[in-house]
Amino acid sequence: MTASGAKSDLRFYLQSARDALLWKLDGVAEYDVRRPLTPTGTNLLGLVKHAAGVELGYLGDVFGRPHGEPLPWLADGAEPNGDMWATADESREYVVALYRRAWAHADATIEALPLETVGRVPWWQDGKDEVTLHHAVVRVIADTQRHAGHADVLRELMDGAVGMREDNTALPSSDPAWWEAYRERLEGAARQAAEREGGRPAVSP
Repeated sequence: MTASGAKSDLRFYLQSARDALLWKLDGVAEYDVRRPLTPTGTNLLGLVKHAAGVELGYLGDVFGRPHGEPLPWLADGAEPNGDMWATADESREYVVALYRRAWAHADATIEALPLETVGRVPWWQDGKDEVTLHHAVVRVIADTQRHAGHADVLRELMDGAVGMREDNTALPSSDPAWWEAYRERLEGAARQAAEREGGRPAVSP
């Protein structure tokens, strides 16, 4: 595969992950897009804010391409997990626009540099802080896809909205009755397996 072909593949999967993550904010009320939905505080807008910082760091700073974005939540001495939630003063529009600017900056880095280019990750251990652009892009894709998965589950639990993209949900059915029967089948299989192992079936949620 040519270098341009490899870059094209990387860009495709990175953009797919970005789009999937951002789509999960569509149609969500201001409170719901911010509120913590797990015991560790995972929330939709915070995932986007985190993803923006990841791109600006790994596909900007690491390769000597400063982005100029003020990111006080990532500065030395900032409170832990400050990149995983949006303050009341950080609007949804601000966070989304920051993420889109991070895309543009990261894409410019991918376009400008050979994939073999070596950068340095200042937050990694000394002596183990070098990384190629290829590795960094794969790392960002993996991180973004992981958080897009988090957002997918949060959104489904919030209002039942599911799917990978608006034009391609990647789901076998849109019929609620089909899903109810499917869920009941999984519940039955789980109970049978638990009983076979000598355990007691869990109480259905």
